[in-house]
Formats: sequence, C-alpha cells, structure tokens
Amino acid sequence: MSQPISAIETVEMHTGGEPVRIVTRGYPPIPGATILEKRRFARENLDHLRKLLIFEPRGHYDMYGVIPVEPDLPGADMAVLFIHNEGYSTMCGHAVIALGRYAVDTGIVPAKAPFTEVAIQCPCGLVRARVEVAKRGENFVTGAVSFESVPSFAFALDEKVDVPGLGKLTLDIGYGGAFYAIIPASAVGLDVRSSPVAALVEAADRITKATAAAIPLEHPDDPDLAFLYGTILTDGRDAFSDELTRNVCVFAEREVDRSPTGSGVSARIAVQVAKGQVAVSQARQFESITGAVFSGKALRAEPCGRFNALQVAVGGRAHYSGRSTFTHEDGDELGKGFLLR
Repeated sequence: MSQPISAIETVEMHTGGEPVRIVTRGYPPIPGATILEKRRFARENLDHLRKLLIFEPRGHYDMYGVIPVEPDLPGADMAVLFIHNEGYSTMCGHAVIALGRYAVDTGIVPAKAPFTEVAIQCPCGLVRARVEVAKRGENFVTGAVSFESVPSFAFALDEKVDVPGLGKLTLDIGYGGAFYAIIPASAVGLDVRSSPVAALVEAADRITKATAAAIPLEHPDDPDLAFLYGTILTDGRDAFSDELTRNVCVFAEREVDRSPTGSGVSARIAVQVAKGQVAVSQARQFESITGAVFSGKALRAEPCGRFNALQVAVGGRAHYSGRSTFTHEDGDELGKGFLLR
C-alpha cells in the first residue's frame, strides 16, 4: 500500500456559512519580497496545492481557503493569501473576520478585553480587524469581529454594458479590496430572495465576463489588483433604510458567497455614497443568501490615487467547524483534485 507523500493541516471555520480553511502546517515556504510577489509565486509554482485543498475530494466547487505567509509590511501581525476555485483573490472580508478570531485564539496576537486589534496584511494591503474579547475567569472568549480594509471607491457609475442573452444593462463598478460589478437583480428579471440560485449564478457570471471585456480597470497601487473579481446582484435597496438589504455575490469561477461578502459590502457602500444614497457614518445591514448579516458603514474620506475613496468598516461573526489533516497518496490521480458541478 502506498504511503502518504504529503500532509497539510488546517483549522476549519465559516463566516455566515462561507467556508474558511486556514492552513496551519505543511505548506511549503512561499518566497517573495512582497505579498503580491508571493501571490504570483504561489500561482505559478504551487497551484497543485491550491487544487489539493480546494477541489474535490477534500473540498468542493465553493470552498475557500487561507495560506499564512510572512508579512512584509511594518506593523502587520500576520499576512495571508486567499485561495478559491479559480485562483488567488486580493481581499476577502469573510476570511478576515474568521482570521481575527483565529489570531487571538491561537495567541498570534495576545488577547485583551474588551477589544483586541489584529493587523492582517492581505494582497490588497493592510487590513485592521477589531475582535470582541470577553474575560471569563482566567480565559478569554472571542466574539464578533469588525475590520477596516483598504480604501474603497466607486470606479464607474451607471455604465452601459452589452451582456449576451441579457441585453444592454446599466451597472456600477465598486472596489473594496477587489472590484465588483453591482446591479439590482430586477434588472435581469430576477429576485435575490426568491429566484433559483442557478439562475442568479448564470446571470452574474454573464455580467462579470461581459463587463471585464468591456471596461478596463485600474488601481493606483498595483496592476495586479486591477481585475473584475465578480458581480453582486442586489435587492435594489440602496438608499439608506433601517431595513436589511440583501445581495448575492458570484465571484471567481461562478463561486457563490454564502456570506454577504466583506469586500463586496465595502464596494457597495462606496458606490452608495458616491451616488448620494448613503451618507458617511450611516450604518447599514447587509444580508446574504443564507440569511447571515454583516454591518457596514463608511467612516471617513481616504483618498486613493485619483479616486475619492472611503474608509469602510464591516462587521460579522465567524465560527469554528473543525480541524483537518489532508494527505495525498502516490499514484492517486483523482486525489490531486477535480471539480464537478
């Protein structure tokens, strides 16, 4: 019988139902002077390990993971790469919420009540998480997490895009650590509360592909950040209200976010502020396809190159779901990873 030739250990978490598989041991060192160089190295040289962790039989089409790496920014407590079914994203709010708890619970950052600050370097830049911490006897218990990401901005408003099978659509593009096309689901005859998930995915994927082809993106920090990550279909409730507003984010290769999408909430708020629908300091609640809720609020102006950007705070809850040790036997071709949908 063949013996395992590799073993990767992980902590399993989820935020609003969206998985966060955090590698804790067994991944090879990833060289690079900057985190974006590390991201490129992983994509070009270690992609077989992404597939091993994310794809079946160990994962699934909508699995999401985190690879800790050495930080290169002063003041960062930890640095991470994000992995999913298509590759390596630049920002992930649901993962940051989970990582905040994980960093305090594992002692990466010493616990301090009532809040512990955790500085997490992501490919898009430094993200600051704030973890609720309660002292119970001699123990610390972590709770909800909020974070301030990199500056968020509206890249384009009311853009017209011809989408095959859907016609000419009017949409916005926002950045919240990643770029998203943002459009009410009603514009394509769908409803984020009642339409089949498959129909939402098909429409969002068509919009992403058509928008990416039609509208060149740019980011003042690095060209590696300038790509359209996905499309957010909303319920159209963009003006300030005490009611929840629901959205569904379809990103990467037709992957469906179970959470409200932290970077997507940041991008959506930036667009809402730019259109005069929400004011700075007005808090909103964003609901996902699972019913999970993130809070979101524009805090202040924070320029980013030529863009009138904002600092946005997003908050939510993550939970632990287990630990895993993944191995691969020599000769197991399917064990290298495959996807079915």
